[in-house]
Formats: sequence, structure tokens, C-alpha cells
Amino acid sequence: MGNVYAASASTSAPSVPCYTPDTGPENPGPLEELHQKCKNVFPSCFEGARVMLTRGLSNHFQISHTLNMSSVTPSGYRFGATYVGTKQISPTEAYPIMLGDIDPSGNLNATIIHQLRPKVQTKFGAQVQNNKFTASQLSVHYKGRDYTATCTVANPDIINGSGILVLQYLQSITPSVALGSEIAYQRGPGTPGGEIALLSLAGKYTTDCVQVSGSVGVSSIHLCYYQKASKQLQLGVELETNHRMQEAVASIGYQVDLPKSDVVFKGHVDTNWTVGAVLEKKLNPLPFTLALSGVMNHTKNQFRLGVGIIIG
Repeated sequence: MGNVYAASASTSAPSVPCYTPDTGPENPGPLEELHQKCKNVFPSCFEGARVMLTRGLSNHFQISHTLNMSSVTPSGYRFGATYVGTKQISPTEAYPIMLGDIDPSGNLNATIIHQLRPKVQTKFGAQVQNNKFTASQLSVHYKGRDYTATCTVANPDIINGSGILVLQYLQSITPSVALGSEIAYQRGPGTPGGEIALLSLAGKYTTDCVQVSGSVGVSSIHLCYYQKASKQLQLGVELETNHRMQEAVASIGYQVDLPKSDVVFKGHVDTNWTVGAVLEKKLNPLPFTLALSGVMNHTKNQFRLGVGIIIG
């Protein structure tokens, strides 16, 4: 769930025609965000009841209290905190960023993001469950003028000789076309043959209101299409295939923004006959946001309903 932001522009104004900017190649961003624009259109459905209270203690520190009641996901209370540092990179970027949440049992999720140099950004994430480190990941992004190179190490275990190493590279070829590749290496006792390496290729085509992205690997294909149809409507189409599992799923999602009504509606439907939607309504002048979620699977005769309140 997220907050709903009201826009000041009139919803009756015609949309700006799409065009490809006549500038040199720019930084395409990291490869891990290749499909992010399309995925943002799809709703994050939930089940049960959820109450979240957020409060800013200063310009740099914010805390949150979340109470989740569900029969599907673990229920309970979580306390969260976010700190944004004073190192200003741009009007919308400041570092370091530290965020995390913890429950009464001590289960912790934490992330630290910091801009070490103008072109070097690091991100470290860790997860603690039952007083044990269950997951850890360190990523280093090097952002050039027209490319981004990333090195990620996940769950390293020097004693047992296990872990995951991922190398990614994304290069802008033209102002609208970017190509890249990824090499993933995994080693450990649970890996077939003790170790495995996978290579995948990726690319994306971007204009002001259209983005087509795709990645092709040895055993999978992932394709996404995003379009901003108007100021109120965004569309996304996603196709994921797994040759080893003999599975393929196609999904269509959309997002409707009604700034004058302070409403954001997201919906999706896929080839497994699953239909889901989330409606978020800001209850002005109160600092409340109401969220309603619903998911239905016709073939399995399942329906899940969620109701949430965000305060702050």
C-alpha cells in the first residue's frame, strides 16, 4: 500500500504526444530495474485487515507502526524506522538511507543505501529470523554517463564455500535503446553439481510514454510492455516463461489516477484466471488513506478481501 498524491494539473487536459528525445545516450539505470516501470502498474494485493501509522519525527527520521491481521500471511505487529542522511545528491536524493522493521520476536529486515562516490552507490540488506542471519546481500552500482555496472554478492559463506555472485551491465546504445547482460554464479551443497553459472541478455526501448523491456536466459524469458495512455491511465503487459517448469504466465495490469478525487485504482488479470485490484482513497481533510484489496481465482474458487488504513 502506498499513499495517494493529489496532482494539481487538470484531468481534462489532453495528453502530450510520445516522442523520443533528441539528446545523447543517458544512464539507463541498473539492470535489476529493467522491468520496474511496468511492474509499478500492477497492484500489491493483500488479505485481511491492516493498519499503518506513520509519523515524521524530523526532516530526516520517520517511524511507523503496522498491525496486520490475516489468515494467509503471518499476523502481528511490526515497528519500522527510516533515516535519510544529509548528503544531498539532488533535490530528490539524499544519503545515507537506512530503513528497517522488526516484530516483537526480534525478526528483523534492514537495508542501508549509501552514495560513496558521485558514481558509486552501495546497498546492503540483511534478514534475521529466529536470532539467525537467514539472508544477506551486498550490491555495488557504478554509474557511468551512459551505462551502469553492478556487482552483487548474496548469502556468502566462506566456511562452507557457498554463495551467489551476480554481475550485471546495462549500456545505452541510443537515447531510447539500452542493451545489457547478466552472469549469475551459484555455489553450494544444494546446487546441482556443486556450482552453476547462468548467462542472460537484456534490453529495453524507451520513449516518453512507452517502454518495452525483455530478458532472455537459458531457461526463461521475461517480456514487459508499458504505456502511459493518458494522464489518468497507465497500462502494463507482462509475460514470464520457464522452460524447465514448462510454465508460462501472461498478465495485464492497469493504473487509473483520479487526482481531483484523490483516488488511485490498480487492477490486473492473468492467464491463470486470477483477477486482483487495489483501490486507495485519501480521506481529506483527515490524514487517512483507505485501501481496499480483492483477489479472485475463478478456477480455484478462491476469493480474498483486504481492508487497510494508513494514518499519517
